Amino acid sequence: MQFTAEQIAAFVGGEVVGNPAVEVHDVSPIEQGVAGTLSYVTDQRFLPALADTEASVVLLTRDLYDASFTCKATLILVPNARQAMGALLQGVAEFLRPRKHGIEQPAYIAEGVTLPDDVYVGTFAYIGKGAKIGQGVQIYPQAYIGDYVTIGDNTVIYAGVKIYDHCSVGKDCIIHSGCVIGADGFGFEPDADGVNHKIPQIGTVVIEDDVEIGANTTIDRAMMGETRISKNVKVDNLVQVAHNVQVGDSTFLCAQVGIAGSSTIGKHCILAGQVGIANRLTIADNVILGAQAGAAGSIRQAGTYQGSPAIDAMNWRKSSVVFKNLPEMQRQLNQLTRDK
Repeated sequence: MQFTAEQIAAFVGGEVVGNPAVEVHDVSPIEQGVAGTLSYVTDQRFLPALADTEASVVLLTRDLYDASFTCKATLILVPNARQAMGALLQGVAEFLRPRKHGIEQPAYIAEGVTLPDDVYVGTFAYIGKGAKIGQGVQIYPQAYIGDYVTIGDNTVIYAGVKIYDHCSVGKDCIIHSGCVIGADGFGFEPDADGVNHKIPQIGTVVIEDDVEIGANTTIDRAMMGETRISKNVKVDNLVQVAHNVQVGDSTFLCAQVGIAGSSTIGKHCILAGQVGIANRLTIADNVILGAQAGAAGSIRQAGTYQGSPAIDAMNWRKSSVVFKNLPEMQRQLNQLTRDK
């Protein structure tokens, strides 16, 4: 594919600064830009790279533009360069990975299951009895769709996904390879002799519309009731969501997050990499937990938190300065004690 800066600007509603006829055929990070590629800058930290890049066209967030700034590339000024690049890449992705259609063989589809004409079912996929599959659903090879599972319109289930019986996935979702939805929650009770006995997990998992779940993530079914991932939640790879957890709208769960059973995560939260949430906690709306933070108690107010146990991020940064000086402070304290 080949596009001019003028065509790209028309698509994203941007303003061209430079040669509108320059052409690009590929994309590149700003630091690795080469002739014929399109890149973007949305953060002031990358302005030095913009000055040196060989990329032919660069999407630039308008607030960063300075008319006195010089660079080789033709610029396209937009309100948000990352957002504009995302819209462009969506079009490229649809071209490179078009939606598939038809039922490949061999695939197992239980008797009585009716599939819409525009679905795709890959080789060795399994669809159990009572399953309901929406319009335009894509089920890639070796996916397992258990009995009485519901999958909403235009959802994509990539290769090797396992969705256990009675779970529900909404519309316009993306479930990546290796994801397991609806495995038993981790429920055991020791008897008087200390022998652990399994508590049957008879609940379900409900995933609402416009949710994306990363590769090798696990979302456990509830002991009773449901584990729920609300609309527009985005879950990274290698995340563990335990039984009866509730995750609010438009929350991000980044890689290696672990949420223990029966905890509730609010709306518009960000749980960064390796964050841990203890069981039966409540995290308020609009909370950000920094990487490796550990919530040992509920967080009732919006804000940014860090550390383990998690505290206000600013206090944590101040405390971190003290932590590294503790050995010297201890030495000074011992010296003062000896001098008395």
